[in-house]
Amino acid sequence: MPLDGVRVLEAGFLPAGAYLARLMADLGAEVVKIGPPDGDPMERQAPLAGAAPDAPGAAWAFLAAGKRRVTLRDGDPDDMATLERLVAGADVLVTSDGAPGPAADVTALAKKYPGLVICDVSWFGRSGPYAGWRGSDAVCRALAGVVENVGPVEGPPLAGPEFQALVTAGVSGFIGVMAALCGRARHGGGQALELSVFEACIAHAEFQCADGWLRGAGFPRGGVNRFAPTYPLGVYTAADGWVGVTIVTPAQWQAFCDMLDISHYAARADLATGEARLAIAGELDAIFNERFAQRTKEAWFAEALKRRLPVTPVWTMDELAAMEHLRDSGAIAGLEIGGRVALAPGCPLRLTKTPPRRRARLEAPGPAPAWEPRPAGRAASRPPLEGVTVVDLSMGWAGPLCGRFLADLGAVVIKVEACRYPDWWRGVDYGEEALRERLYEKSARFCAMNRNKRGVTLDLTHPDGVAALKRLVARADVVVENYAADVLPRLGLDYAALSAVNPRLVMTSMSAFGAASPWREARAYGSTLEQASGLPTITGAPDGPPVMSHIAYGDATGGLNGAAATLAALFHQLRAGEGQHVDISQTLCMMPMTAPAMVARSLGGEVPRTGNRHPAHAPHGCYACQPDREPRAWTVEGAPMPAAAAPQPEPGEGWLVISVTDDAMWRALARCIGRDDLAADPQLASAAGRKAREDELDAAVAAWCAARPAGEAMRLLQQAGVAAGVARPALDLFNDPHLAARRYWRIARRDWTGDLPHAATPFRPAGGAGAPPVRFPAPTLGQHTREALRDVAGMPEAEIDALFASGVSGHEALPPRPRRMAAE
Repeated sequence: MPLDGVRVLEAGFLPAGAYLARLMADLGAEVVKIGPPDGDPMERQAPLAGAAPDAPGAAWAFLAAGKRRVTLRDGDPDDMATLERLVAGADVLVTSDGAPGPAADVTALAKKYPGLVICDVSWFGRSGPYAGWRGSDAVCRALAGVVENVGPVEGPPLAGPEFQALVTAGVSGFIGVMAALCGRARHGGGQALELSVFEACIAHAEFQCADGWLRGAGFPRGGVNRFAPTYPLGVYTAADGWVGVTIVTPAQWQAFCDMLDISHYAARADLATGEARLAIAGELDAIFNERFAQRTKEAWFAEALKRRLPVTPVWTMDELAAMEHLRDSGAIAGLEIGGRVALAPGCPLRLTKTPPRRRARLEAPGPAPAWEPRPAGRAASRPPLEGVTVVDLSMGWAGPLCGRFLADLGAVVIKVEACRYPDWWRGVDYGEEALRERLYEKSARFCAMNRNKRGVTLDLTHPDGVAALKRLVARADVVVENYAADVLPRLGLDYAALSAVNPRLVMTSMSAFGAASPWREARAYGSTLEQASGLPTITGAPDGPPVMSHIAYGDATGGLNGAAATLAALFHQLRAGEGQHVDISQTLCMMPMTAPAMVARSLGGEVPRTGNRHPAHAPHGCYACQPDREPRAWTVEGAPMPAAAAPQPEPGEGWLVISVTDDAMWRALARCIGRDDLAADPQLASAAGRKAREDELDAAVAAWCAARPAGEAMRLLQQAGVAAGVARPALDLFNDPHLAARRYWRIARRDWTGDLPHAATPFRPAGGAGAPPVRFPAPTLGQHTREALRDVAGMPEAEIDALFASGVSGHEALPPRPRRMAAE
């Protein structure tokens, strides 16, 4: 396994840190989880892993499985000496809120053990106005702009079940830790990082921020399962369940209408765009639901596969857990809990030569291992991936985000496009005016995902383009791609062909369902991945349909997991000298967000949809407030939004997510809203008592919220120690005082787009250092072709000249033409 011999010590209660350590255990690390004698706060949290009175919480069991558990008493001299020995013998320390004794002092530990890799996890980071604020899964997503756009038009916005922020942050932290381990293997030196759960969640809002910067506006909440400007995009009723649909291109709209036998709608010029169709969505939805209800979801899936349409069943937890091919591959894994075997999402980091484990056990607490001390070492002095070369063949969001993490961490990342087939996030308008005005250089979302990369153009349907790419690959360490499964084999550029050129190559493929899946040729968008993952079936109101949480949730999630898996494979390459194929299924990357529900359901438990409520905590919801009165100027580092696109916005809505996660927080909330009577009520002293009177408590909280602006209510509650966060539009992240204080947004100037803000990585050096600046902006088309082919591939200038002369390379986009693969 790729992390054999790596020792990880986990301390603290934040579930994001626990998921980070769980991923490391799944890949072979020896993980020791320390905790207090009275247990973890999540240990008995619903939903439970079984019906027995002493059954553990399903979420906690999933996070704790596969780890060696050690009980230590904070402040006890002997136990603290044991903790000190564990720290001295560890390669990695994952610490978070609630860590005991020396494990909580990251500054001192980094000084004493400079060769140690440390990840300090907190809700909001250790600096800035929100440092020390109380957080929760839903609160962090609300503040990160991920909640406001979901749910009914009239509100409330839908935060949905927890486990989403913690998975996003845990994978993000894993990227930082694995990069530090790679850097230590290459150059020597440890590193201390801090990880903000809040900032990690912004990965899902980042493209809306980027696009909104140039547009001067976001998209309003369109209703349940409606996300402008794409339509149809949502969940529809089949004869035996639900079907997920995403239709983007004109060809897909025509094929979709043909499939439903409503071709006359495709012929209407007034319905040619998604935005035009969205205007009559109510009328069209009724027709779609009536047609889909005539056949089963599997029948529609088979039909969509034949027509190459992004349409998928919306599977339930039970249906996913029963799929034989998912269980055989380890995508659904066994979880041993007290003599019973639950089913849970398997590790999504699918390394083919060094695969993750397929089964984990929840261990009872035991003695600490006798780890020998590691050498004290030294601190790292250069970027962890300095000296690593990556060829990035990906397009859109997920693959480029994977490559961007590697570039941010110091790798040389060479992005390969073709003049006739550039990255589709540059735009798909190939009209004469668009090409003349170079609109493909004015896409903010492309710039956001491709900073710090070199740009190369090669026509891979031409033999000379294929040959030039292979020369790049021969001198690279990593290739990243997210083509449909059949494309690279037809080009003669699949893993078998490229590993023949470079046996040490790590090649990361990121398809919707994975190369080994029976659905490997399915077409998909980020929304399709969420639809297929089962997450919508546990999201939404108890009496409503399955609800999607994002316009393209799977894209950023897939990109994060792609980077994580690539770094694990790169670490193995550095230690063992061998490459391998990393086969990422982006749908499986979404499934850990459903882990508590799947574990509970597999043991016979019920997991109903609860809307904004929590299965264990109360009060927990999204409450209507007055709109905030503060001006929304949308300015970053002194750079305003482009003036022509950004009129002064009107105040938005006012919604506040509140999460009461312990009894002390409940008393603080009750006193803050002026209800000392509720604070003193013994029936409300426990979460179970509060759940029994949840309607009453929600009414009291709602009345207090309705009398004040959302921002003011949030600040009052946080000052009292209550987890609360405004459910705000993504663009309001540009106004966030905490992000400004932490210099999270960094302006980079680029031809064609001007000043553009870029999001920082969610992890940064511990100890107050700011996020690193953007080294250089996203490349213009083919900007670095000559220097990359010369300096990296070693090609003579005459051969490079020939590529430009023949049109294999170039600097301007051209209209597409029918594809003919070089290998055909």
